[in-house]
Amino acid sequence: MRTTIIRLTLLAFFIFPGASTAQDRFDKLMEAVVTVRSTVPAEARTANSLGIEREGNGVVIDSSGLVLTIGYIILEADTIEVQPGGGKSVPAALVAYDHDTGFGLLRTVQPLSVAPMELGTSSEVGEGDPVVVMTAASENAVQGARVISRGEFVGYWEYLLDSAIYAAPSHASFAGAALVGREGKLLGIGSIYTQLAVAGFGAVPCNMFVPIDLLKPILQDLIRKGRTDQPQRPWLGMHLDETIGRVIVLRISSDGPAEKAGLKTGDIVLKVGDKPVKGLGDFFRKVWALGEAGVDVPLSILQGTQVRQVTLKSANRLEYLRIRPVRGLNSARYLPVPGTVDDGGLAPAAGHLAYSDRWYGAGVTDPRFSRTANGRRAISASWLSPR
Repeated sequence: MRTTIIRLTLLAFFIFPGASTAQDRFDKLMEAVVTVRSTVPAEARTANSLGIEREGNGVVIDSSGLVLTIGYIILEADTIEVQPGGGKSVPAALVAYDHDTGFGLLRTVQPLSVAPMELGTSSEVGEGDPVVVMTAASENAVQGARVISRGEFVGYWEYLLDSAIYAAPSHASFAGAALVGREGKLLGIGSIYTQLAVAGFGAVPCNMFVPIDLLKPILQDLIRKGRTDQPQRPWLGMHLDETIGRVIVLRISSDGPAEKAGLKTGDIVLKVGDKPVKGLGDFFRKVWALGEAGVDVPLSILQGTQVRQVTLKSANRLEYLRIRPVRGLNSARYLPVPGTVDDGGLAPAAGHLAYSDRWYGAGVTDPRFSRTANGRRAISASWLSPR
């Protein structure tokens, strides 16, 4: 009974003409939200911090199996699968990861039999607006919420959004969840659980959603190239925190720029060049204003009782991570057959997809694959069908 009441309440939220149409549209929206699972090699850069088995949500955004999720679910993954609600899992491949926004894109090896969710306009969403959080969770998959703030979000992993969407109450299955507006359009993708100070309420548990408007200008670049055409920001290889306006080093990435420059956990960042640092967001903006990835970053730091002047040779985070983006299905990890050619090779027999050795290497062994005459591996048709 409770589930039925919640469902009817949410149906009344959407602006859909007619009861039967509303029910149908609601069901289609739910079908577009899928489960995303990935496994990550133990040697991956993010294995210790994010784990080697990850799971979250994704949203189907086109008819060819393109799925949008939050990037950390699929970052450095060597296997990805997507499971539609009530269906079997389907293999998928990484298309792109964008660190500036946090978005991740993947594509299933065959189109999913669901209607894609239309992208909305997140700039029109303001504080106090009602929204719905949609997930692929087995319990409490859908939850009504309100936007409690639009504002800056600063992540300790060298990440910053100017106008993130904060919605409450929080949802337990927030990772990759769909934030949906009254017209049934996608407004944001769930990123983290946090608490936000709200006048009169104290610290309010909520989720931060990445606004969908950040995807639109870069979507085609991500699909075609696996990354945007925008210059990559300088990356320092540090996790940082802010305490009373002081920026403190929490952790140093192994073999990253900060480690090479001799920075340590507990160091306090005082200046970028000759400019005092006034908080974490201010620090990131000052660093990024110096130029593209690779630029020298001069810092004044307090290390113990000594003030040191150090210069970090910044790096491109995408090159540091072990990411292998897929650049479209016709020249990617998965090669449709028959009739598809990749790197001058011949496609295997009809009913298979080829795996290019440039993605998986000659030494890969997996019972799903068989060697083809031209030296490729093929994945059997049984693995392309829902399992």
